[in-house]
Amino acid sequence: MKILRISLLKYETPGAGRAVRKAADRGAVMEFHVNRDVRDEYNLENSLFSLTGNVVLADMRQVRELTARFNAKTPPNQPEKFIKAGQLYAMGLIDEILHYMAALYREQVQPDAFDTALLRLENKLGSRRIDDLQRVFTGEFPPQRVYAGNCTPDEFLAAAEDGESCRALSLEETCLLSLANLNPAFGPFKFLFDDGDLARQTVYPAAIEELKAHFRELPPFGPDGQNLWDILRAPALASPDSLAGQLEYMRRHWGLLISKFITRILTSLDVIREENKPFFGGPGPTEVITYGGLDEYERFSPDQDWMPRTVLIAKSTLVWLYQLSQTYEREITRLDQIPDEELDSLARRGFTGLWLIGLWERSGASKTIKQWTGNPEAAASAYSLHDYDIAGELGGWGSLLNLRERCFRRGIRLGSDMVPNHTGIDSRWIAEYPDRFLQLRYPPFPGYTFNGGNLSNRDGLGIYIEDHYYNRTDAAVVFKRVDFRTGDVRYIYHGNDGTSMPWNDTAQIDFLNPEAREAVIRTIVGVCKQFSIVRFDAAMTLAKRHIQRLWYPEPGRGGDIASRSEHALSNEEFNRRIPDEFWREVVDRCASEAPNTLLLAEAFWMMEGYFVRTLGMHRVYNSAFMNMLKNEENAKYRATIKNTLEFDPEILKRFVNFMNNPDEETAVAQFGKGDKYFGICTLLVTMPGLPMFGHGQVEGFEEKYGMEYRRSYRDEQPDQYLVDRHEREIFPLMKRRALFSGSAAFRLYDLFTPDGAVNENIFAYSNRHWDDRALIFYNNSYH
Repeated sequence: MKILRISLLKYETPGAGRAVRKAADRGAVMEFHVNRDVRDEYNLENSLFSLTGNVVLADMRQVRELTARFNAKTPPNQPEKFIKAGQLYAMGLIDEILHYMAALYREQVQPDAFDTALLRLENKLGSRRIDDLQRVFTGEFPPQRVYAGNCTPDEFLAAAEDGESCRALSLEETCLLSLANLNPAFGPFKFLFDDGDLARQTVYPAAIEELKAHFRELPPFGPDGQNLWDILRAPALASPDSLAGQLEYMRRHWGLLISKFITRILTSLDVIREENKPFFGGPGPTEVITYGGLDEYERFSPDQDWMPRTVLIAKSTLVWLYQLSQTYEREITRLDQIPDEELDSLARRGFTGLWLIGLWERSGASKTIKQWTGNPEAAASAYSLHDYDIAGELGGWGSLLNLRERCFRRGIRLGSDMVPNHTGIDSRWIAEYPDRFLQLRYPPFPGYTFNGGNLSNRDGLGIYIEDHYYNRTDAAVVFKRVDFRTGDVRYIYHGNDGTSMPWNDTAQIDFLNPEAREAVIRTIVGVCKQFSIVRFDAAMTLAKRHIQRLWYPEPGRGGDIASRSEHALSNEEFNRRIPDEFWREVVDRCASEAPNTLLLAEAFWMMEGYFVRTLGMHRVYNSAFMNMLKNEENAKYRATIKNTLEFDPEILKRFVNFMNNPDEETAVAQFGKGDKYFGICTLLVTMPGLPMFGHGQVEGFEEKYGMEYRRSYRDEQPDQYLVDRHEREIFPLMKRRALFSGSAAFRLYDLFTPDGAVNENIFAYSNRHWDDRALIFYNNSYH
């Protein structure tokens, strides 16, 4: 009879005998005993129990289901009494390791430790009292034969299990029961194994004291030479209030003895981290870009002549068309209806790249979700896609070709997004190629329900997001896909970068699936053949280290996305399944099949240099420009420039600098409309790299356009003062990008104060292109 007994994996210790092998041979299951009354109260099915009375749980799925059953009887107004599956898993793992250590002690040090203990207890406390103790214990925590009424406690205790006395085994379990009740971190689970009745009805407390005395007289054990009681008690004394702390203690102190448990310990710690992760994330403090330890190979993609001269402006396509309709007082809803005058204006100002956001056919489900949750005018998100066809409402491919030709005649190259990480939840791939997505055959959490409306636009297919999204009380990591024709049900993960909530209108592609990777690469090449500039959304999530971190974490490194720690892979297995960097494959294929396209990565997480220098992207986002200069963290940004120049100046040339992007507040909201704005804007267009302007930045618009917006909601008119200053101070510089874009001749200077210190607020730098030279000074401070 085991008190919350777990046996999580098969393991074999060299020289281990029958007792240890018996502990090992239970297989990769979780098993534990519960009090008879708890078993009755929660109506735990007999099928959950082994012959020894152990509750047998095969995996975290069953652990979560049992946890949900326990929590179902907890009053809603007492949330502090809810237990967590990860904590239950950890507590059971601790208990199993303690059982294993006891078995190891009997095998390697004192085989008759509990047989002689039983004789001592009978001599000290009396045989009848010890018989009563064992009878009550066996009745409260009955083996399956006793619980089913096939034998009495006395009959069970008189028997033997695999040649071992059931009385000695029962005494061992009594010892472990006491340890469980003495462990403060086990407190939330004490209702399962409370020893209060045993202590009141029998000589249990005195028996435990005699056991301690008995073990003190036996040979010591373990790395610290402790007696058996003290070694089993040590984790709880070292970290009394933390299950994670106790597992860490076991890992650090007993690692050689319990080596086969290490992977499970690490996974348990990861699951606990998942459960303790804050519900909402957000941007942390800015970090200086450094390159220490960056020993990856250098393999920049060569630029074509036009690329360094690119000045990019972003437009949210549906919103822009709406605004053009207002300006020109006629309906403008298609790409081929964009007036030539607008394109002429962009070209005259010096813009050579036009990034149109939201060109592709969007997910109908995304639109429905947003309308059902409060915005009846919403379009689908521009990053939840049905397929890579130009949206019909924008005029389709013919309309795009018309616009592309007119832009090209004016020296403007078109740019588009590509969203490689995920599709919409009702995309063509979801319907036709569901195996390309990360999925389970069961919901990862038993509390998930999917009773809302069907979001699919296809006959025979059901798409359902989890119900709590509709009242915003939870953020499920999966949605439900049902094939009504075959009965096939899958739970597919939403796209997720691990920083906040899942993107509930998206479906996560499984990049360990080689067929899925190849399909994404083919799609990327197809997009690149149609556009001169392609921006890859959330590109950093598809670097190998982040595919692994988010979806297949190495044991001990999980915790970023709920439920994924239990799908951990070793480094060896992960690298076997995805041997090469996905982005390096993409860049090499594009160089061969679509060589005229500038590849631009939205990448953060200190990966900027890696994306251009090693993975070969032509350009990469440099969010430090916006964030540090906005906050006047001038020393940090100057350090970023210096670190980059020292490591490899070519990286600086490949930064995409911006004062806002579609995910951020507008430029004027962050920088105002005065000298600070124009000082930073001067840096934007005179520093090495690619300058990118936001939608409405030149006009001074303050509204941030959501990815689902069909129109602007504020009636904003261009700020003529702001436009005029751009005309005088910014646009002339944009037309001289050849002078400013390179990094080979770029020099950053320190301005020294009279006392010899460097004034970090001053940006002083020069650049040169042939005989054309420039010197720029800017003080990013009101001091």
